[in-house]
Amino acid sequence: MSQSTVPPPEEASLSDGWWRAGSPQRRAAALLAEAAAPDRRVMVLALGGLAVAALLEAAGPVLAKVYIDRHLVPRAGEAAEMAALLVGALLAGSTASVLRFWQLTRMSALAMRSVQRLRERVFAHLLRLPMAFFDRSISGQLVSRVTNDTEAVKALYVQVLFVMLDSVIVLAGALAAMAWLDWRLMAIVALLAPAVFGIVWIYQRRSAPAVARSRALRSELNARLSESIGGIAVLQASNATGRFIDRFGGTNLAYYHARQIELRANAWLLRPALDLINTGLLAGVIWVFGLREFGGQLSAVEVGILYAFINYLGRVAEPLIQFTMQFSMLQQSVISAARVAQLLERAPATRPRGGSRVGAGEIRIERLRFRYQPGETVLHDIDIHVPAGSFCGIVGHTGAGKSTLLALLQRFYPVGEGVILVDGQPLDDFDEGAFRAAVGLVPQEPFLVAGSVRDNIDMGRHLDEAVIREAAEQAHALDFVEALEGGFDTPLGEAGARLSVGQKQLLAIARALAGRPRILLLDEATAHVDSATEQRVQQALAAMRGRVTIVAIAHRLSTIRHADHIVVLQHGRLAEQGRHEALMAVDDGIYRRLYEMQQLETLGTRAAPTA
Repeated sequence: MSQSTVPPPEEASLSDGWWRAGSPQRRAAALLAEAAAPDRRVMVLALGGLAVAALLEAAGPVLAKVYIDRHLVPRAGEAAEMAALLVGALLAGSTASVLRFWQLTRMSALAMRSVQRLRERVFAHLLRLPMAFFDRSISGQLVSRVTNDTEAVKALYVQVLFVMLDSVIVLAGALAAMAWLDWRLMAIVALLAPAVFGIVWIYQRRSAPAVARSRALRSELNARLSESIGGIAVLQASNATGRFIDRFGGTNLAYYHARQIELRANAWLLRPALDLINTGLLAGVIWVFGLREFGGQLSAVEVGILYAFINYLGRVAEPLIQFTMQFSMLQQSVISAARVAQLLERAPATRPRGGSRVGAGEIRIERLRFRYQPGETVLHDIDIHVPAGSFCGIVGHTGAGKSTLLALLQRFYPVGEGVILVDGQPLDDFDEGAFRAAVGLVPQEPFLVAGSVRDNIDMGRHLDEAVIREAAEQAHALDFVEALEGGFDTPLGEAGARLSVGQKQLLAIARALAGRPRILLLDEATAHVDSATEQRVQQALAAMRGRVTIVAIAHRLSTIRHADHIVVLQHGRLAEQGRHEALMAVDDGIYRRLYEMQQLETLGTRAAPTA
């Protein structure tokens, strides 16, 4: 098995301990209580209904015992009393069944509402986590947390709040009734409880690691599947499908083995062991009943008591059997709930609550140093000034720190040493909503939702039709949008599958412009588009000059050739800065070499067809 199939350390640790601080059981219990808090009254009423149902069920064998002792054994038939006992037993049993059905329905509804709230909470929390969390996470595993694990929590509600609590209440009622009839025989039946808890303890010790591992490997399978489908074109083009099939098969085999260990524990330690113990206790009760001495002279025992005890023995054994049979599902649900709790325990990204708002859009970076990990400095003493309404281009080799600088400007990461000022105010002084509205982003890989053109420009902001149309026109996307069969209402499919890369990028620009930002950030927005699309992007940028502060990372230097200011980064340091003409005048300068190299590549591409 490849090393990648080994569960992360936090997953493997879920099986350690039972009720220690931070254990999965405590996390699951806290999560259940918190998610079900709005339905506390429903829960209390449901538990009360289960208690009443248990009392009614316990009354059935007592009524049968009276019927046997007073009427069957002495053969004394009193029609009225016999009918009353039979009707009473029938009413007690049927009412208990109706109450139990009603409470199961209420518990199931409570579980569905709680899981709905929990899933929405997990999704909202996930979107508020800092960018550093997603740098280390696998999207398929996160999808599994939000979907599979939250769905498994529903089983935890149903199993814990209904089956197990119902079993405990029925067990308590049956034992109380047995103690009232004959406490000495009840003491023998009560031996079943510690035997069951011993079996459960052994089962938990043997199966918990396998359950934790199987849940982690299930997330790994989802991650493998998501990764392979997302990159299917590359896999087929590079003839890597066979290797990825083998890798998926290795993870699937590990999942199969983990499930086998769990199922073996189920087969040996749950129903078979309990049935054996139950049979032994039944034989013990009958044997003791037949004795006339049990620590002294045993009082005469009516035949009705024997019937009642045999009946109660089944009522005691069945809840315990249900308890243990549900324990496997309970354990899986606890692991899932603990995984969800782990995600919710992660601190969300800091959301500044300052009252400042972006005005003119001036940007000043002073003595900026930043590192993702201690000891690995990515940016060293960066000083940049971008006047309001100007156009600043950022260039450099791969790994120079360009995207990191842009991420810091977007507050995706906290600034380390130094300061970033907008309109003379530190970034943390700006209100989160106002800052996001004033700063637009055009990423290198355009993100499109599975909706219409309008949906992708609006992005839930409820913009007016005129604003959406104006943004498309400013981004030079209006012509191709109107050429679509449905115009702005044309569905684009998943990730905008119906559009070319250039059209996707123009829509991404239109989306950023629709918010009428004061600052526009572009992360290599022309890296994967053709020359015609690049010219449209340049035209859109030129139209915004003087009104919007533009900071653009550019792989194609022609995109930022006419920028007011160009910054050249080299290994995280500010190597050169100035206008295009000034940087081209630097002998053996980095910018000059990059520009001349691209010019040679362009000339070579044009000459290739005529060669």
